[in-house]
Amino acid sequence: MRQLSQIYLFLLLVTPLSGCTTIGYYSQAIGGHVSLMMKARPIHQVITAPETDPELRRQLELAAQARAFAAQELALPVDDVFSEYVALGRPWVVVNLVAVPEFSLTPHQWCYPFVGCQSYRGYFRLADARQEQTAFQERDYDTFIGAVTAYSTLGWFDDPLHTGFTSLADDRMVALMFHELAHRVLYINGDTAFNESFATAVELEGLRLWLKRQGASKVFERALARLQHRQKTLELVAATSEQLQQLYARQDTMDKSTLQARKAQLLDELARDYANLAGQYEEPGPFGPPPVRLNNAQLALFRQYNQHVPAFRQMLKELNYRFSEFYRAVEELSRQPADSRTAQLELLSKRFVEHL
Repeated sequence: MRQLSQIYLFLLLVTPLSGCTTIGYYSQAIGGHVSLMMKARPIHQVITAPETDPELRRQLELAAQARAFAAQELALPVDDVFSEYVALGRPWVVVNLVAVPEFSLTPHQWCYPFVGCQSYRGYFRLADARQEQTAFQERDYDTFIGAVTAYSTLGWFDDPLHTGFTSLADDRMVALMFHELAHRVLYINGDTAFNESFATAVELEGLRLWLKRQGASKVFERALARLQHRQKTLELVAATSEQLQQLYARQDTMDKSTLQARKAQLLDELARDYANLAGQYEEPGPFGPPPVRLNNAQLALFRQYNQHVPAFRQMLKELNYRFSEFYRAVEELSRQPADSRTAQLELLSKRFVEHL
């Protein structure tokens, strides 16, 4: 899975904790975040420093322009976010673990005070993630660990720019900035698909408007191809997920070996369809270049980030890209019961047509 981000709210760390595993997890989270913030330098200082690499200087200047665009044109709450820079020495900031039962597409939920439950868990140390991954694999869970390019603290801290952003191509860096800023607008406890799909929709539509403003027609064409590739991949994943759901519903009446064989067949077919689709595009798709091996965890993660993206983009289109009104409409939708908002998002998705 490429270019992931996550929610990472450290307000919960002040809550009394119990259990060695819990304490160990929060200890690495506190230490990792504090270390990140301690290394931050004001961007204007980095830009003006004579020792700064010219390419990094150019990227930070571009980021400053995108930050202003986000505030003025996308009505995003910028405040002091992305006003500092951290050199990480690697293209990711944390890693995410996703764990899903062998015969399910519903991810394991990690629950926290204040922010509710989430379908992934972030680690600053890869070894820690792999240790917990092993524990889930011993229970026959499908798992996936993905490098996370950036995370959001939902407005409780002024999140900095870092190497995770500047290691990306210009348009992807700008898109990721818009995504992380969108998380500051709205967050629903326990609904990862809603939160991530909303932020991804803002990211995509914000990037489209940004590239048009820049007059970057060729870059826009490439971005549009990526959007189309993502949407086509989502359609493939949705179709396979429906088949898997039907299969998993029979686990009480079908022997385990038959379930495993049919599951493997469906995932292999999806991987082949994805490879055929990838052949139509110049750039790798959401799962990376073929051949790929897929499991429940990868499908669940991809669906969470993309499941409702067409719906939110359609909502924004119907509001004539008035972002402030869009945010109010999304907030109103978020107050509805989960079943009701999901039904409305499904109706919006059916009306969505990709930009031509």
